[in-house]
Amino acid sequence: MKNRITEDWLAVCLGLFLFALSLASFLGLDALGWAVTTAVWTNPAKMLAPASKTYAALSGLVSLAATYVFLLALLTAGAWSLRLNLGRFIKGFTAVFCASYLSWVLGSWAYIAATPDKRAGFHIGWSLNLTNEAGYIVALIMGLLVGNLFPVLAARMKEAIRPELYIKTAIVILGGFLGVTAAEQLGLATSVMFSGLSAIVVAYLIYWALVYYVARRYFKFSREWAAPLASGISICGVSAAIATGSAIRARPVVPVMVSSLVVIFAVIELLALPFMAQAFLAHQPMVAGAWMGLAVKTDGAAVTSGAVAESLIRARALADFGIKYQPGWIMGVATTVKVFIDVFIGIWAFVLAWIWSAKINPQRGEKIRAIEIWQRFPKFVLGYMATFAVVLAIGLLAPSLVPKTKAAMGPANVFRAIFFVMTFFAIGVVSDFRKLWQEGIGKLALVYILCLFGFIVWIGLAISWFFFHGVMPPTA
Repeated sequence: MKNRITEDWLAVCLGLFLFALSLASFLGLDALGWAVTTAVWTNPAKMLAPASKTYAALSGLVSLAATYVFLLALLTAGAWSLRLNLGRFIKGFTAVFCASYLSWVLGSWAYIAATPDKRAGFHIGWSLNLTNEAGYIVALIMGLLVGNLFPVLAARMKEAIRPELYIKTAIVILGGFLGVTAAEQLGLATSVMFSGLSAIVVAYLIYWALVYYVARRYFKFSREWAAPLASGISICGVSAAIATGSAIRARPVVPVMVSSLVVIFAVIELLALPFMAQAFLAHQPMVAGAWMGLAVKTDGAAVTSGAVAESLIRARALADFGIKYQPGWIMGVATTVKVFIDVFIGIWAFVLAWIWSAKINPQRGEKIRAIEIWQRFPKFVLGYMATFAVVLAIGLLAPSLVPKTKAAMGPANVFRAIFFVMTFFAIGVVSDFRKLWQEGIGKLALVYILCLFGFIVWIGLAISWFFFHGVMPPTA
């Protein structure tokens, strides 16, 4: 039975709905201020609170319960539109939300999250300096444990394990948050967007051709395998592998196998690259953000890698150099680069569809229509661009409203963080290493490892350095 709406469009609807509720503050209505926030804590009684002072009378637990009920209702409506089993979805989402928020709380423990300037206030002598975004890492680890050690539990949660839906919704909301920072620092934002566009065009044209050549020349893959493999390994990940497979009319197993590898290695990159960025790029934070966007493959892993790299680099910059960068810029670069990549997917799919139909596998009477670009285009990008443009327009047309707009985005940003942490947990759950190995992806994995760590990561770093070297985020 056909869905009433695609998951891509659902993410746009969910994100725009939450964004619209946040802007209700311009009408004097605090529609999302009751949402729960988690502070860095040593005393558990003080870790939960409503996002807005308007709802200060609510206890943290009541705010948490209200947030769960609201998201459950919102996403159950989405599940209905996707024609999912609502009973299984409700049970699965309850487990996802509880595990994810528990991870967020654990990651906010002061010994893990407190930055050096906050330790004295918590009466502690040391911490890992990770900020509360360490909850993303905790959620990923918890998801990996569930997916690989408790397969029965993972299967029961399957209906609600939707990392792409969660991250795409978060990115739509993120557009509004980044729009505020862009309005405050217009010159820098323009530079970031131009550099991001230039970087992905250069990277994609280099990456795709190299991976395709290696797969064909040295591993003797057919074009049917080499093309989705090149798209998946290069920089676009699951979406590109699926779009490319459809564009060249590959058998369904091809993009599925490639997508499985993308998820596995995105997890590995997610665990390694942000810490490498902290160690070697703390003095060039925007390079680090662009590197996450160019090197990490899936939307969820790329953006959340940017978030983790930001928390690590901001903590180190404060501890070692006494510099306090404004939040959002490092992750914003990663997101901007990844969004431009996603925009390019539709164009690239159309190009490949034309090449395969007109040159490699022509069929009499077949015509390539421009509508195929639209069919491949990731629709959530439109939501991201819309929220970004609306907030930026407010800032440009009425600069005096920027503080009010920034305050309005606060509660919406709470939901962005929750969607992010659920993305991490869901990515972990779907990464069942044993099942994928049984499907016979060893040879594909060998190509992936060779290309990813042989040149993709390093070319991405070089391109990021070329376009973003010397570009610094504003300080707080």
